Amino acid sequence: MELEKYIEHTLLKQNATRDELIKLFEEAKQYKFKGVCVNSCNVKLAKEYLKGSNITIVSVVGFPLGACLSEVKAFEAQKAIESGADEIDMVINVQSIKDKNYGYTQKDIEAVKNACQNIPLKVIIETDLLTKEEIIKACEIIIKSGAEFAKTSTGFVKNGVGAKVEDVKLMKEILQNSKVKIKASGGIKTKEQAIALIEAGAVRLGTSSGVNLVKI
Repeated sequence: MELEKYIEHTLLKQNATRDELIKLFEEAKQYKFKGVCVNSCNVKLAKEYLKGSNITIVSVVGFPLGACLSEVKAFEAQKAIESGADEIDMVINVQSIKDKNYGYTQKDIEAVKNACQNIPLKVIIETDLLTKEEIIKACEIIIKSGAEFAKTSTGFVKNGVGAKVEDVKLMKEILQNSKVKIKASGGIKTKEQAIALIEAGAVRLGTSSGVNLVKI
């Protein structure tokens, strides 16, 4: 399996330095990863260093809590796209799912999708914080919202596991008759884990361990 075609090489920690980001971009080119995933303030730098490559530049929005106003998420998405982002990964409003305020959840996603227009949107549902029933409902809402992907995790939940095979299988079950694809992210550190997530239904992998996955 050519794992590099699935991997979005990721660096989202708040103390990431310019040198660490440049290393990320160079590794993405060296190992021919599908994409890189960075915070919106680093999209311009990614655009500069990945110019002339086929590597997808992904920016996160409302990261990592997803608790800001929908208008703020939409504005961040718009600015990230203007800076050169090819895809947007937004964090869902977890509170709205917990409160069963599903109309708000859908409008939140739609606000960002409207800002993205033709740019693909991935919706991070933060599976570590959701029950099975809430994961199902989140996926159903994503289908209605027009987003292109459902994504498991931010990787920033304290004591969280991140991407789990059983969660991806559940998401696949709900999404299989739609056009919505799955990105698994959070805690993907071994080749075996990466392959298991792909076999469960993921078509993208977000990981900061991409180099180790393809070198082993």
